[in-house]
Amino acid sequence: MASDFTHLREQAIAAWDSLHSDGRPLILVGTATCGRSAGSLAVLDAIRAAVEKEGLACHIMEVGCIGLCYAEPIVCLIKPGRPGIAYSSVTPKLTARLVNAYLVKDNPLPRNAIGTFGDGQVEGIPPLFETPVFAPQVRRALARCGFINPASLEHYLAHDGYTGLTQAFAIGSEQVIEEVKNAGLRGRGGAGFPTWRKWRFCRDAEADQKYLICNADEGDPGAFMNRSLLEGDPHAVLEGMIIAGYALGASIGYIYCRAEYPLALERLRLAIRQAEEAGLLGDDILGSGFSFRIKIKEGAGAFVCGEETALIASIEGKRGMPTPRPPFPAVSGLWGKPTIINNVESLACVGLILQNGADWFAQVGTEKSKGTKTIALVGKVKNSGLAEVPMGISLRELVFDIGGGASNGKAFKAV
Repeated sequence: MASDFTHLREQAIAAWDSLHSDGRPLILVGTATCGRSAGSLAVLDAIRAAVEKEGLACHIMEVGCIGLCYAEPIVCLIKPGRPGIAYSSVTPKLTARLVNAYLVKDNPLPRNAIGTFGDGQVEGIPPLFETPVFAPQVRRALARCGFINPASLEHYLAHDGYTGLTQAFAIGSEQVIEEVKNAGLRGRGGAGFPTWRKWRFCRDAEADQKYLICNADEGDPGAFMNRSLLEGDPHAVLEGMIIAGYALGASIGYIYCRAEYPLALERLRLAIRQAEEAGLLGDDILGSGFSFRIKIKEGAGAFVCGEETALIASIEGKRGMPTPRPPFPAVSGLWGKPTIINNVESLACVGLILQNGADWFAQVGTEKSKGTKTIALVGKVKNSGLAEVPMGISLRELVFDIGGGASNGKAFKAV
C-alpha cells in the first residue's frame, strides 16, 4: 500500500507541475467566505466571460483566503515563466481590464496590484510577502491557503499532503506522541495545554473504544481562524485527525462544526469523501492495519458548546451544558469513553510536525510556547483579516505593523 500512496502522490505532483508548465496562464480567485461577501463569485463569472471574449486558454482556480480580508475580492494572475501578481478590491469591471492588460498586452497594471509571489519581480510591484502585512508573519498552517484549490486532494498531495501520516505509520504511535512532545505543541483553542500530555492520558486509559473530536465550533465574536483553515485547506485538518487518532488508539473522529459555516462544511464533506476513496481514511489505511472514520456533527450556534463537556453533551444529543470535572474527557468523555478534543489549528499543526519534524516546528516561538498562531484582526483596524505569527509576538506588532493601526485616523485606545 505504501507504493500505492507513492504512485498517488507522483500523479498529483505531475498534475500540479503540468498546471504551471503547459503554457496557459493561471488565474486564482479567492472564493472563501470573506471573498464571497465582497463579491468574488461575480468576479469569477466576469473572469470566465473576459477570458472567453479574449479567446484565451487559461486555468481558472478557486482558492481559499490568504488573510487579506480587507482587500477582497483578490485575484491572482500567473503567466508562464513570470511571478504571480495579486490584485485587490477587484470588481467585475476591473476584471476585464486586468485580463486584457496583463494577459493580452503584458501591462501588469501596478496601481491595482498588492504584490508579487513566486520567482522573479515585476517593476513597480513589491514582493507580496515583504509587504508590511506579511513581513512579520510566518506562514505554516496557512501556507497553502490561497494558493491551492481546497476542493482538490491532488493539490494537497502535491504539497506534501499526507506525508505526515505515512511518517506516523513508519515511526509508530508511541513515537508520534514523543514527536509532538518534542515539538512543544500546545492547544491552539485558548487553554494552551500540552497536546502530548492530553494524548498520553487518553492512550493510557483502558477502553474498548476511544474517540477524537475536532472542535470547530469557534463561537468567539470576530473569530474566523478555524473557518478560514477549513475552507482553504481541509485536508490538513483531516490528516492531523488521522494521525492523532492513530496515536490515541481511537477509531472514530468527530468534527463539531457550527452550522453557520456552510462553506467549511461543504469542503469538509468533500475532503472526507476524497480521502476515503483514496484509501487515506476508513479501514486499514494505507495497509497499516489502522482504521479510522470521521463523522461531522453540526452545532446549532450555542456559544457554550465551545466548552468541551458541553460539546460532548451536544454530540450525544443532549442539551449542551458543561459538567463538573473530573472525570476529564480523556478518561471518560463521549458516551463515557476516553475522548480527546483538539482545536482545528492544533490538528493542522500535527500534520506539519510529522511532515517536517519537531525541530522544524520549534524553530519559532518562545521557550514555553513553540510554533505559530493564527490571529483574526477585526474591528477598527486598517488591515482586517487573518495573520499567522510566531508565538511571543507583541500586540503592538500585530495591531500597528500587520494591522496598520486604527482605521479612519482614530486614536488607538484599546484592544
